[in-house]
Amino acid sequence: MRTLNILIRAMLLLAALALLSLSFAALRVSAAEEVEKPAATTEQQLTEPTAEQVADLEKLMNRATMVGHFTVTGGGEGNQLDAGGGKLTEERYELGEVKRLESGDWLIQSRIRYGDHDVTIPLTLPIRWAGDTPVICVDDMLIPGLGTFTARVMIYRGHYAGFWTGKDHGGHLFGVIEAAKEE
Repeated sequence: MRTLNILIRAMLLLAALALLSLSFAALRVSAAEEVEKPAATTEQQLTEPTAEQVADLEKLMNRATMVGHFTVTGGGEGNQLDAGGGKLTEERYELGEVKRLESGDWLIQSRIRYGDHDVTIPLTLPIRWAGDTPVICVDDMLIPGLGTFTARVMIYRGHYAGFWTGKDHGGHLFGVIEAAKEE
């Protein structure tokens, strides 16, 4: 009887090992298939805007005012990341004419006001599309009078939100887009 028990246990152990071995083999095949799939590139994930989307964004942004707040993290005492994400500071972007260029970038006449800064400048900005959502994508862009910045700012349903970095600090920004006042 004892020999039979040992034999049954040994068979169950072998069966369990066989199942485990098959499971690992299936995982290896699955992992190999994942490796074979080409990784999606940034270009593949982005979409080209339709003529209607371009027209809608031009209409929304042309002579509009972006009013909101930004936070600052890093860059010195009082600007450290805290549970609240940093102190809120008001910002205001008064836009002039906004139009898409043949290159796909956007020319935006801008008056940028925050803190003690007040600069009026034409900006040529890349705007990429994630499905139906435009995202301003700036990488190490020099803005005269303000500094060099990297940012990702999403625009959706009359609001904007995003992340920005400067030389040794960064933060979040968000607000509403107020339509141009009709004269």
